[in-house]
Amino acid sequence: MRSISEIIKDFEGGAKDSRLLEIYMDMSKISYQRARYIDALIAYADEFAGGDRSGEVEFYSAPGRSEIGGNHTDHQHGNVLCASVNVDAIAVAGNKNPDTVRVLSKGYDVMTISLDDLDKKIEEEGTTIALIKGVLFKIKENGHNIGGFDAYITSDVLSGSGLSSSAAFETIIATIISGLYNDMDIDAVEIAKIGQYAENVYFGKPCGLMDQMACSVGSLCHIDFIHPEEPKIEKIDFDLASVSYSLCITDTKGSHADLTPDYAAVPKEMKEVAACFNKEVLREVPEEDFMREINTVRTKCGDRAVLRALHFYGENRRAVEEAEALKKGDFYEFLRIFRLSGDSSYKYLQNVYTNHDVGHQNVSIGIAISDYVLKGRGVPRVHGGGFAGTMQAFVDDRAVAEYKTAMDRLYGEGACMVYKIRRFGGIKVI
Repeated sequence: MRSISEIIKDFEGGAKDSRLLEIYMDMSKISYQRARYIDALIAYADEFAGGDRSGEVEFYSAPGRSEIGGNHTDHQHGNVLCASVNVDAIAVAGNKNPDTVRVLSKGYDVMTISLDDLDKKIEEEGTTIALIKGVLFKIKENGHNIGGFDAYITSDVLSGSGLSSSAAFETIIATIISGLYNDMDIDAVEIAKIGQYAENVYFGKPCGLMDQMACSVGSLCHIDFIHPEEPKIEKIDFDLASVSYSLCITDTKGSHADLTPDYAAVPKEMKEVAACFNKEVLREVPEEDFMREINTVRTKCGDRAVLRALHFYGENRRAVEEAEALKKGDFYEFLRIFRLSGDSSYKYLQNVYTNHDVGHQNVSIGIAISDYVLKGRGVPRVHGGGFAGTMQAFVDDRAVAEYKTAMDRLYGEGACMVYKIRRFGGIKVI
């Protein structure tokens, strides 16, 4: 560890610029990151040391994530392709002590957790304290060391952006414990499972594992959920800069109000199809059996459920094919499959807009304008759960400025965010 004042001098003098460039992969953002890290150090000193900057601390980082392929396949035990991106939660951590964790997230009050009181409480469901306690409990239950610390956390993984701010938070808490008390020896996959446990059991949200895996493992990550308790994970090292492309994610400003039934209907209908074959999820139903009995399934489940099942079978293959294309370095084959994936989400999965309000189709308009502006210089598609919210596009760097201008004009200044795929998951920065 080094003192707060020493680390501030390093950032001010540019001594950490190479490390920042390694993490964020964008020279234009280095001055912003320098200031961000310095502000975090000062905030930590002010809150936990009465302004004294002589205490020793460490820095940790956990990225946001994007779903690249495998749209709505994980809940059917399918394949997904996800990626960490170059926005993150960062934490200044120090003041190791035996029994108390204190966490201050920028813009909120300090949260204090006693290590003697890590039991789940129903009244804490849906709170950040629940996430912290769940992470601490599971790390201890898994046989690792835990201990107290103080941490100041600030994040530019915006809540509601589709980049999974909660998974980044879970990952950074677990990574702090790994660094302070376990010599960074807790495996990234285990950290992802710890985060999922905290969110499922303590926070009360039945999420899958994709978000946590992308945030913890980092880079591009192909995950096969055929055995959900022990998913097959393959990290793929691919540098978007090598092909002069960027990932653009746009907030289409659609309202998420009253969309819960739309989200819930997707896995529900897929599972209804699986139940026709006495199976729980579609991954357990051979595609040839489904195709042979498709008319029977239509009668029992309806045509939309059949279309969504067709999407699953195709998308499950495409996620694997996308991963293979990237491993071979064939980015243009990846883009071809990526476009097919988006088309399937639009036509078969039908999660680009809600049929309860066809007068508002923010994502549909975004895809249409993207095609109009890009003219073959990039590929757009719905992002994540769909129905409202965000869309994404891989865009040729030469077209990024024009594309961002068009999206910001459509949805408002700052709606389009330009990212690189980050090489790292949860890490100790310093």
